[in-house]
Amino acid sequence: MPTNVKIKIDDNEPLRNTLNSMDEECSQHDLAKWSLALTAHIFMLAGYDISRFATVLDALNVNKSWQLGEARMHDVRQAGFQVHKLARASKSNVLQTVLRVAGHAVGTGHMREHAMVASDYAIKVINLLHPGDFEAIASERQWQITTLQAIATDQRH
Repeated sequence: MPTNVKIKIDDNEPLRNTLNSMDEECSQHDLAKWSLALTAHIFMLAGYDISRFATVLDALNVNKSWQLGEARMHDVRQAGFQVHKLARASKSNVLQTVLRVAGHAVGTGHMREHAMVASDYAIKVINLLHPGDFEAIASERQWQITTLQAIATDQRH
């Protein structure tokens, strides 16, 4: 069942629909891996050094531990909440949105639906960085699709 966009964004609906269909076919672990890759990608695109955000790195590590069966769902939720707390405290719309990508990416370990929300926040980052640039939006969605395909294919082999 397709997920609804929960935030206001300019998007490429056909590419989002493609991604959403892929999302439905992937395992939660694949989506978690993909969401963490998306986080690193968006931090880089927005010009932020992810290594300067200890809270984010800690949260990503909790998600990785969950993927290995070494963290509880409670730990994943709490880690995501800490990233969202950091986002709420941010005065920059771009940084706040980048942090939302990370918070939802971490949350993918709790509920798979967070993966699509993270991807939509990534599009919002693109909207903020490149207002009205539908080529940039399509390029980001294509990156998301290609990366998810690679992760899902790698897991099948």
